[in-house]
This record gives sequence, C-alpha cells and structure tokens, in this order.
Amino acid sequence: MERGHAAHSALQPTARILICDDMESIRSLLRLNLELEGYEVTEATTGREALDILCGRQAPPDLVTLDALMPDVDGWEAVRTIRSTPRLADLPIVMITASVQNADRERAVRAGVDAFVAKPFDPQRLLEIIGQLIAVRRSGGARGTTLESSE
Repeated sequence: MERGHAAHSALQPTARILICDDMESIRSLLRLNLELEGYEVTEATTGREALDILCGRQAPPDLVTLDALMPDVDGWEAVRTIRSTPRLADLPIVMITASVQNADRERAVRAGVDAFVAKPFDPQRLLEIIGQLIAVRRSGGARGTTLESSE
C-alpha cells in the first residue's frame, strides 16, 4: 500500500519544496516526511536564506513552508516579500508556527498565506495540505481560502 497522495507517476514531475525553520528538529521532521512522500526538499534556516534561494536564478520551488518567528528575517516579512515579487506571487505558502492566537491566524490570511499549521502538527495532515496546494498549483487553479490545521 502506498503512503499518502504524493505517489508520483512518470508523467508527474517530483514537486520541489523549500522548508524554512530555525529549529533543526522541525526541519528534520519535515524533510523526512516529505522525502518519504517523494518530494524534493531544500532547507533554509532563516527567512533571509529562504528569500535568497527563492530570488535566485533557479526556478522557484512548488511550495514553501515558513516558520513565523525566526531570527534575521521572520516568516511574516518573508511572506510580504514573496507576495510582492511577481515571479513568486502565486507560490503556495504554508506557515508552520507555534504562534497560534486568533490574531496570528488573521494576520496569515491577510498576508496571503495559503495554509496555517499550528505546532505541534500532525505530519499526515500537513502532507495532505501540501498535496492539495501543489495539486491546485499544477492544475493552474488560483490561490483560494487559507487552509488551517490546529492539531
């Protein structure tokens, strides 16, 4: 039996995901689960590093995960930069954070975050959210309502 929804066919290229969190344990957990689903993963430890990767010459990833609270450039500033950069404006963003007050959720919606996931999170639910967002992007669909998971 195959895990999850991300089994890739020969016709469907592997999705590329940039994970950005200052906690190594979170990056490792995300990398493990995403790679088990067949995703190609790149890591960044700060918002500045994520933006450097995203604004570089290579094609952007299919999705980015961001922690809200990081040193240097935080996730909120990274979201603002991503949404204001034309070639990145439609990039799906999943914010994975311990900042889970209603004000944080509302801020995420206003900022243009596609999914807001509370730490600690259920890895399987996160994989479902990521799969949904990548499927919408690949089908040419528009960004829609912010998805939430508060496990």
